[in-house]
Order: sequence, then C-alpha cells, then structure tokens
Amino acid sequence: MEKEKNKERIPQLRFPEFKNAPAWEQRKLGEVAEIVGGGTPSTSNPEYWDGDIDWYAPAEIGEKTFVSESKRKISKLGLEKSSAKLLPVGTVLFTSRAGIGNTAILAKSATTNQGFQSIVPKENLLYSYFIYSMTGHLKRYGEVTGAGSTFVEVSGKQMAKCPISLPSLPEQTAIGDFFSTLDRSIALHQRELENLKNRKKSLLQKMFPKNGESVPKIRFPEFKNAPAWEQRKLGEVAKIIAGGDVDKTRLTPNGKYPVIANSLTNDGIVGYYNDDYRIEAPAVTVTGRGDVGIATSRKTNFTPVVRLLAVVSELNTDYLANFINEQNIFVESTGVPQLTAPQLASVKIFLPILPEQTAIGDFFSTLDRSIALHQRKLEHLKLRKKALLQKMFP
Repeated sequence: MEKEKNKERIPQLRFPEFKNAPAWEQRKLGEVAEIVGGGTPSTSNPEYWDGDIDWYAPAEIGEKTFVSESKRKISKLGLEKSSAKLLPVGTVLFTSRAGIGNTAILAKSATTNQGFQSIVPKENLLYSYFIYSMTGHLKRYGEVTGAGSTFVEVSGKQMAKCPISLPSLPEQTAIGDFFSTLDRSIALHQRELENLKNRKKSLLQKMFPKNGESVPKIRFPEFKNAPAWEQRKLGEVAKIIAGGDVDKTRLTPNGKYPVIANSLTNDGIVGYYNDDYRIEAPAVTVTGRGDVGIATSRKTNFTPVVRLLAVVSELNTDYLANFINEQNIFVESTGVPQLTAPQLASVKIFLPILPEQTAIGDFFSTLDRSIALHQRKLEHLKLRKKALLQKMFP
C-alpha cells in the first residue's frame, strides 16, 4: 500500500539528476509556508496613505509574474495602525476573493488589502517559484474550499490545510527555475505580439485618410505625388452578397471549398463542400451579427453562411478588408448589433489607385502573417507549459 502511495507521488517526468530521488512528500501548505492576510488602513486618515510602502489590491494581480510597484501606497503609520502586514521578497500573493487564485511573486517587500491570503515560504522548505508554478492547483483548491454568502472567499486557515506534494528543496528549485525560464519566454512572445498588434493599429490609423481628408498621414514614397484618394460608397464599387443556409447533406469536415459562417472561431470555417461554391475568390467577408464589421480577405473560393456578408469587387481584397476593419462599423438593430447588405453597401470608403491599394494591402498582409506567427508560437508555448505541468507534478 505504501509503495502504491509513493508511486502516486512520483511525477511522470523528472530531471535526470532526481531520477532516483525519493517520492514526493504529502504536506499541508501551512507546514512549509506562513499564510498571511492583508488589511486596509482607514481611508479617512490621509496620514495613512501616499507613503512609500506598496499596497496591493486583487485587481492588480494576474498580468505579471513578478510585481514591484502597486497603484496605491501606504505610510509607515498606516501599516502600524492597520491589519496590513509587510511581506518579504519572494512572497507569493494569492487573491482570496472576487476572483480566487490569481498569483504573483513579490520582487519588493509590500503589503496587501484583505483580499489576499499570501504565501510566505519557510526558509529551506519551500521555493517561491515552485509554489507559484502550482497556481492551478492552489486556485482549484481555493475555489472548491471557499465559502461566503455575498462572495466566495477562502480563509487563511483553509489555505493552510491545502494538500501539496513536495520534493526536496533542490528538486523544487530545479522545477521552479525551469518554469521561470519558460514563463519568461511566454512573456516575451506575449509582448512581441502586443507590440505588433499595437503597431498595426497605429499604422491603420495613419495609412487611411481621416474624415474630411483625401490623403493619409503616411504614404509610400512611390505614391507621394499620386492622385488624392476618391471617396465612394462601397455598394458603388462592389457587390454585397448575403450568406445563406448550410446544406448539411453536402457538408464535410475536410474538403475543397470552405463553408464560412458568421464566426471568428476557426476563421469562421464550419466545414467544406467538395463539388461547388458560391463566391469566387478573391473576395472579402464581413461579419453581420455579434462581432459586427470584422472583415477578412479570402483567397479561396467559398460559400458564406447566413449573417455573413461577402464583398465581391475589382478592389484589392487585403486593402479593402483592412479599410473596413479600421472603420469600426457598428449598426444597432432592436438592441442587437447587426449589419445588413444594404447597410454595408452604404458605408463610405476611400479608394487610392489600384497599385497603391495593392501596396497597402500587401504591407498589412505581411504584418498579419507576422502577427499570426507570433500568435501560434505563443499558443504552442502555453500548450507546452500546460503539458509539462501535468507531467512534472504528480
């Protein structure tokens, strides 16, 4: 029986140097860490606030692994006159209410309000990044254990009873450092992705004319002396076709011609027809319900489903899709966001000459491919981390 229990506490994947190490021990969190609640100084006394001691609220936790600067600060007097506690570097902040289980590691000593049950590792017993890597386990325990009539909250006593499996401190450190490196890589790709998205958003605003203008703020050098852009209604230069019902008897999971619905999931593709299509590419699709006005350039013949609009024209489709997306089209109908073919046809668009359309379209198409590449890398890293967490913890 003891051998079976020990087997359960040996992870599927282990670093070579710990291959023959003992099975992990079953412990309670309170045995290897101190669980510390927070507090709030009286807000009516200005002497308690705007000091130099960081004071965190739950809403500030969740975006970053390490935190070192809170939005609000308290004074030394505020600390002394409240139930707030000064927490050391390496403390794992753990939100205990209004969203249980968001975590961050203190890179600088700080305090919190009462929305936390923070984990202060005991020296030589618990490694900060190791327990931080167990956020998913801690969160599930807190959500199941927490109680309250107004809002669910987990107490310090409850968190102290949280069962955890622990290897030796050297193995904890190796695991924690491994996931720290992986988390830094994820954070780096996340920043790169956000930077690319922000760059695209900024360029969309600058590379299309504003209302009342006929040329954009930024223009490719070869078109600097080209004619001013012409403003037309989309229906004057394109045919707008509303999607129809799906023929489920012909729909297959894989095939030649995609059937595209009014959805952003899986690029809107709900299946394929092998023998026919309704719209010849290149064309643009525009969502007409829910997330209204999201345009996508389509390079493969396809069939649109009801509530999805197809735009067929001689215009460059990459240019047109980006122009429509920059417009933030929103039409309300009986309280539900909706866009019909006549409404889309009435949207005014700016048109440069076709070579300039193509240059702009190609530029944003390249940028979109780079964004998609970073998105895939980020998703791959997150999936890798999820799989490793399952294999490296028993």
